[in-house]
Amino acid sequence: MIHLKICGMKFPDNIEQVTVALKPDYLGFILYKGSPRYIDADIPTLPSALKKTGVFVNASLPEVIDAVRKHQLQAVQLHGEETPQFCEALRQEFPQQQLEIIKAFPIAETLSNAVLQPYEGKADFFLFDTSGKTRGGTGKKFDWEVLLQYDSPTPFFLSGGIGPEEAESIIELKQQLDSRGLGQLLYGIDLNSRFESEPGRKNIKDLKEFRNKLEQVLQPNNSKN
Repeated sequence: MIHLKICGMKFPDNIEQVTVALKPDYLGFILYKGSPRYIDADIPTLPSALKKTGVFVNASLPEVIDAVRKHQLQAVQLHGEETPQFCEALRQEFPQQQLEIIKAFPIAETLSNAVLQPYEGKADFFLFDTSGKTRGGTGKKFDWEVLLQYDSPTPFFLSGGIGPEEAESIIELKQQLDSRGLGQLLYGIDLNSRFESEPGRKNIKDLKEFRNKLEQVLQPNNSKN
């Protein structure tokens, strides 16, 4: 099964719409002031089955810990140069059943398994995003073929410029990974800027159409309207 993560949520009315209409597995909130999707208000209470995820870029450990407690986060996505030691210190503060740690890595042309290896056992998931001058929201894909050389036991999220037209390509990637015995490691799909009418406001119609096309691989969402 593949989990659905919708990231960069900002506006209370849109948060409610996405929650009700999509029932995603994860909802991401960017707590990095350099992003146009930065949320500077309290994150609303969400259904317990939906994992409230805070996205950070090179924040200090106390800042992340304080935000986890303040917003009652169930997952954190580390999108900067956070070290394996940083992840380990965060894990010591919060047991795995209380907080999931997602470590993001920018992909340019290649995937370096050597870079990933020190984070194995420190992060619960990796997230692969398109490398760019800014942090996230580039709207561009990286070459997914590099994932066929993935050599880590850590499950990962696919991110970076995924748009409404990408459903068939994701199914094809899943089939290619399955053929190499890697399919179970594609844990989730991260959607953001390509589904927006403005930064932080998601288009419900586009999201629903995309999800429906992926029903054959998004097993947890097969029964959702």
